Amino acid sequence: MENSIGRGGIEENILAILDASETKENRDANDDRIAFLEAVRAASIVPESGIPPTNKMCAAVFRILRVGKSLELIMPSFQLLNELDKRYPRLYLSGSDRSKSSSSAPLELVLVKEAWSPFVADLGTSSSEKEVADKNLGGPFDSSGFHLLIQDLAEVARDANFKTLDTKTLGSMLVFQYLLNVLEGDMLPRKSGETMNWTLLRESLLNMVLISLQGSRKLNCKVLVRDCLTVMCGLYQIQSTFSNDPTYLETSVAKPSDNCDPAVAVALPEIGNNTCIAVQKLLTLIMELDMSKKEADMQGYTTRADGVRTPLIEVILDELTYNDEILSPFFQVFNDPKWKLEIILQYIWKYTPKPPVRTRRSNGSTDDATLSGALKCFSSTTSTKSIIKKIGIEVIQLLLAHAFKAHLFLSSRKRPALGDPDSKEDVRDNPLVEICENMISAFNSLRRVDENMEVLSFGKEALFTAATILSTKS
Repeated sequence: MENSIGRGGIEENILAILDASETKENRDANDDRIAFLEAVRAASIVPESGIPPTNKMCAAVFRILRVGKSLELIMPSFQLLNELDKRYPRLYLSGSDRSKSSSSAPLELVLVKEAWSPFVADLGTSSSEKEVADKNLGGPFDSSGFHLLIQDLAEVARDANFKTLDTKTLGSMLVFQYLLNVLEGDMLPRKSGETMNWTLLRESLLNMVLISLQGSRKLNCKVLVRDCLTVMCGLYQIQSTFSNDPTYLETSVAKPSDNCDPAVAVALPEIGNNTCIAVQKLLTLIMELDMSKKEADMQGYTTRADGVRTPLIEVILDELTYNDEILSPFFQVFNDPKWKLEIILQYIWKYTPKPPVRTRRSNGSTDDATLSGALKCFSSTTSTKSIIKKIGIEVIQLLLAHAFKAHLFLSSRKRPALGDPDSKEDVRDNPLVEICENMISAFNSLRRVDENMEVLSFGKEALFTAATILSTKS
């Protein structure tokens, strides 16, 4: 009881700092908000036996992040929210370091039901009018609000207009990053068991967001993916203008205007890059969720309530197929080697003859749909001509080079831990020497078909790496 009273008293005192700012001018009000953030940190983070923040305190910090108009407000509030989540997780395993229990005790998922969340309690009852009100007040997000946030970022990324890159835009990026951290923090403990438990994953925040979007006419998962790809690829191009790296020159856009806020220009590279990482994290989490759902479906654990959704990887393939402009930027930005390799392999196999046993509902890809198998598709002139006609020789070089790079990264990893879903590409079954030989052979086949073919920079890099590896193995 004393702890409860003490916590309530601290909440009252700390929130009083914020209440006083309502009647002050902007500068003084900002000083009070900064003092409020420092007070929350001092009470909940600094001491080892810190007092967990109340829901009102967390909501106030989140509101500052959403409506703050200066970097000195949005950056500290973003950092504080992440620190609070790390110190006081909403969901954790009882057998983790946070628990005092014996390491031999079975892991148990613990959900702190009364904990504050940046998402509304019932994600299935989204309302556009409610979201507009909540957005103005800096309140929590529903599924449509989450998608609208991504759409706002996509609009900025699509226009590549530096005059729109203000503090508000950076704040939206930080809000998105924080929401992704929350979704990931909710998902990872649910996947930590030795065996997949679809019941736990079904109740995850991410799955609830996706289910809610499935029932929306205007905002659905396919539109969400399209917007995510726009954000990733658009921010990649915007960031290129702030980089002196020669690799960015081919895709660079207009240099930033002199009217661009200097503080924004300084903060954009890091915040923009972290936003791209957050988008990739979202796509990866959804693909892993799709994989778990498919496994659960094969074992008969899914129900009609789980709904039907096109696997994310198929949506990505469609977007890459019909939007050439994002193909190269996507593979430049998307750097998860397992999923990058899987996307490329499915892209290639989409335009090559399929074995008669392959079905869309069986495995998602054939057993021989490996990099070694894909490279062997270029072993004959006939099949090489067919693939070039369907894909294009520059796209083929791009796909093979990125697939080779992803394979090298995966081959350098140690054997995955038990229970960790392996990539469809089993590097142990495809010797590196064979991959390198087939890589060089594939490019030679491309050159035989098109004698005027120019090997692009990333193709030259892949060939040089393959030749170097072969020279060391001989």
